[in-house]
Amino acid sequence: MTSPDVSHQEKLKELQRIAEAALPFYDLPPETTATMINLSENATYRIDAGGRKWALRVHREGYHSKTAIGSELAWLQALRRDGAVTTPVPLKGRNGELIQIVALAGLKARHVVLFDWETGAEPDESELLGPFEVLGAATARMHLHSRKWTRPQNFERLTWDFDGAFGKVQHWGSWRDGMGLDAGKTRLFQRAVDLIEKRLESFGKGHERFGLIHCDMRLANLLIDGDETKVIDFDDCGFSWYLYDCATALSFIEHRPDVPELIEAWVKGYRAVAPLSPSDEHEIPTFVLYRRLLLVAWIGSHAETDLAKSMGVPYTKDTVALCESYLAKFG
Repeated sequence: MTSPDVSHQEKLKELQRIAEAALPFYDLPPETTATMINLSENATYRIDAGGRKWALRVHREGYHSKTAIGSELAWLQALRRDGAVTTPVPLKGRNGELIQIVALAGLKARHVVLFDWETGAEPDESELLGPFEVLGAATARMHLHSRKWTRPQNFERLTWDFDGAFGKVQHWGSWRDGMGLDAGKTRLFQRAVDLIEKRLESFGKGHERFGLIHCDMRLANLLIDGDETKVIDFDDCGFSWYLYDCATALSFIEHRPDVPELIEAWVKGYRAVAPLSPSDEHEIPTFVLYRRLLLVAWIGSHAETDLAKSMGVPYTKDTVALCESYLAKFG
């Protein structure tokens, strides 16, 4: 019987084979190398050749259709073209297509996209208030663009509403499969989920509150290059509440004691660009816990990733106090 660790190593070898097989699809210099830099939903590789760099994304099997990937690329190109935010530039292959399909013997075909390498660095996390204000402003610019942009025909992205997170669809699996859950935590989390559902039904999905958003606006997906702010990794972009982008900024740190100050900084940056009503601001804690419980589900369904391994049971344990506080405030 193959151990989980061995199977994970085999998966990494398969992904490396796919990445290397994708290189001839593009007009790249000879002696090109592919080095994995991230494994989450997709596998991302740094491509090096002739003193230049590119980013190659090998898409997770069965997560997004080719149409959905094309829709993501259409929006990030429009954001850059229209001056909303600077986004990565996807490159066409030798066949003139942005999305390549790599099929190897014994493996299922994978979609692959190559991007120009974006310079810049992630914001310094030693002092988060400034970066969160920058994050709020960048998010507002994207929301303004989303509200006005005419999407191409056959535009297809996932919908991150209650059903997509916790209901009939559950894109990332069930929070009940999170690490370290017991009967007591399960009952508490269910009470919180029920209250979230009730409040979101009341909040509604009006045009001013629900639309196409990034869905993963963390500092890890910002690059600061001088005076320029760049937004990367649109793989989760889809339809959800605009305030969900605020919650995603707090991914994995929702339990920190300075979260109220971070939200205040995000809101300040957002309001410098676009309006945000007091009633919307009041509902931010709902989306923070919504995201937190969604990440409990993600960790449970992505146990093989380094991020899930690093968060694990303690992340579920730290969610207890958040649920209790939310129920005390809104229940």
